Amino acid sequence: MLRAVALTAVGALMATAATAEIRIAHVYGKTGPFEAYAAQSHNGLMLGLEYATGGTMEIDGEKIVVIEKDTQLKPDIGRAQLEEAYGDDDAHIAIGPVSSGVALAMLPVAEEYERVLIVEPAVADSITGANWNPYIFRTGRNSSQDAIANAVALGGEGVTIATLAQDYAFGRDGVAAFKEALEATGAEIAHEEYVPTDTTDFTAAAERIFTKMGDIEGEKKLFIIWAGGGNPMSKINAMEPERFGVEIATGGNILAALKAYKELPGMEGATYYYYEIPQNPVNEWLVKTHFERFDSPPDFFTAGGMASGMAIVEAIKKAGGAEDTDALIAAMEGMTWETPKGQMQFRAEDHQAMQTMYHFRTEVHDGKDYGVPVLVREIGMDEMAIPVRNK
Repeated sequence: MLRAVALTAVGALMATAATAEIRIAHVYGKTGPFEAYAAQSHNGLMLGLEYATGGTMEIDGEKIVVIEKDTQLKPDIGRAQLEEAYGDDDAHIAIGPVSSGVALAMLPVAEEYERVLIVEPAVADSITGANWNPYIFRTGRNSSQDAIANAVALGGEGVTIATLAQDYAFGRDGVAAFKEALEATGAEIAHEEYVPTDTTDFTAAAERIFTKMGDIEGEKKLFIIWAGGGNPMSKINAMEPERFGVEIATGGNILAALKAYKELPGMEGATYYYYEIPQNPVNEWLVKTHFERFDSPPDFFTAGGMASGMAIVEAIKKAGGAEDTDALIAAMEGMTWETPKGQMQFRAEDHQAMQTMYHFRTEVHDGKDYGVPVLVREIGMDEMAIPVRNK
């Protein structure tokens, strides 16, 4: 009888082991203005998990289950969806969201449930800054990384810059970080312009910028920080800023947005990713596989999603499983791992991923309906003094 009970217990343990799974919740804006970003992020996540597990979608014999939640780009829904993911679905780790405003609403939920949230691709500095908590990690770049890389590319003595950005966390944080980063270059900010996220008529904003910049001597640039549809670059370019001696400048973006860059050959800036720039085995696999499966190149947020998937696998392997959140945090602080952009590292102080950025110059290439961001030089993680803002 004792032997039968023992065998039954062993069988139960074996059944539990056989059905053990690692639950990952992707909480992101599947619908709404950032739908393209979301699709890229999810495709990248799944490719990252596949690559890092050698195609098995298992870690140490435990099956990976990905649960999708749609924030609809609404902070209250994002918060509720993350609560559902941790509470009802018992997700070990969550990833997302697309929007910085939604991310800020989600951060306290991770702390409340004491589960890891990997932020990808929301950008606002405050996510790993003033609103951060120890359960938050970010594989995506932050506003300071964008800003410092663009300051390196655009700044210099005698350069005067105006900014145009959307009036919410992404735009405000981006401009603040850009201004701070420019100080070291000798460039000056002459004017800041903020417009609602759904703005389609930029005439008044552009006229205010041109009026402010018109009488300034020397090199003048209008730096645009924009996310989602309605990018103002083409409309402002049609207003002939060169009449005022103003050049348009901006950072990198998804391929669809790069169509506007074709109108501005020679424009410089800094980008997070363009599929032809990084030269490493992970990116080679990503580009080849993405063309095979989607008949298109991987895009801006595909690379970020893949980086997050690879980070998850590496962290769980190091921690010896996904159940112990404290062990996961200990494994991830200071962790380095491979991505399509090369090596990244989670900074221990604020869990922000340190990573390479790319100074580019736009060129027009045959067969491509967008302006191609051609590499000027890599800006290594050691070259960017990214502020720690969570103190």
